[in-house]
Amino acid sequence: MNIGRWARVVLAAAPLLAGCGNFWQNPYTGSGGTGTTTKTSGNFYVLNVETKQIAGFYVNAGTLTELTGSPYSLASAPIAITVAPNNAFLYVSTVTGIYVYTIASSGALTLGNSSSPISSDPATSMQVDATNSWLVDAVSGSPTLYAIAISPTTGATTSTIEQHATLPVSTIQQVALSPDNTYAFVAMGSGGTATVPFNAANTNPLGTPGNIAVKNTAGAALSVAVDPSNRLLYVGETVATTGTNTGGLRVFDFPAFTELANSPYAISGLAPYSILPISTGDYVYVVNRQVSGSSTGVIAGFSITDTSGVYSLTALGSTFTVGTNPVALAEDNTGAFIFAVDFAGSPDLKGYVFDTTNAGYLDAVVSESTGTDPVQASAIAAMH
Repeated sequence: MNIGRWARVVLAAAPLLAGCGNFWQNPYTGSGGTGTTTKTSGNFYVLNVETKQIAGFYVNAGTLTELTGSPYSLASAPIAITVAPNNAFLYVSTVTGIYVYTIASSGALTLGNSSSPISSDPATSMQVDATNSWLVDAVSGSPTLYAIAISPTTGATTSTIEQHATLPVSTIQQVALSPDNTYAFVAMGSGGTATVPFNAANTNPLGTPGNIAVKNTAGAALSVAVDPSNRLLYVGETVATTGTNTGGLRVFDFPAFTELANSPYAISGLAPYSILPISTGDYVYVVNRQVSGSSTGVIAGFSITDTSGVYSLTALGSTFTVGTNPVALAEDNTGAFIFAVDFAGSPDLKGYVFDTTNAGYLDAVVSESTGTDPVQASAIAAMH
């Protein structure tokens, strides 16, 4: 899931168990372990708002390495980024519209569509559907979910008319599509989370929106994600739990949208900006942009248990440190790494591998800048 939100960043600035490698690691020190790795990741891309760039990377035997041609300059400030499921195209929304890039086998990017935007939408969040035929986006300040018809072969638009569905509010935070391509979801702040039926075969793939209200009327839905096996829907909300850090992870059966008995789950923070269900379906992670009494964010993790089709989550025994004002998480396509980007740096990018002793725990093995700081890293998208 691939989550950059310029409108959210501006507002906030004003407000797998997989790949158990044999590598040496230090013991845990408080909230998360540190160590080194010899693992190599797939390619991924980071948006740097301040420098107006796309920075492309991969981890080469434990060392962060730039892709050929990176960084790639943008004509205007970037907002959101996503990679098509076929790994052929990367889409970047900016304040002047959405651009498409062709992705080479090396991961290098080439600007497409004769260097012109494919849409004038300054999309706050967007995602390509499973058929690679629709780019679904929403724009902060507009109560509308858009569907742009695109070619799986060229990545460009196949129609000048954007399809749409009307949302109940315009406080757009994040868009997500279910892996089975049957629903689009929109986190809408205090307006809750829209549930929009989706059918790629229709002229307008977007159906009539339903809505999941926020848990607490003082809260706001900031993030949304769907389990990779289409079992669960996740919504990150503020003011959803009790205590000092009141952010919460709400979890619903999919597609029934029945909330689990123990939901919301406390996430050790105030602002759940990104939710990452990993590809194995064994764990889900939430990054908190703000934590009470701390200048840095934190990642909370949960294991997922399926007992005869009844699901429950259990918090891991530790949280994991990130930098200042973290805004997004991504899993690389080898299943070995999780990456977090931090809008206020310290560092811009942090990469983790899975601990070999404590299941689901994250060990920090990469801590790097994504350009000449300050870059204001705001989003990340990885190859599928």
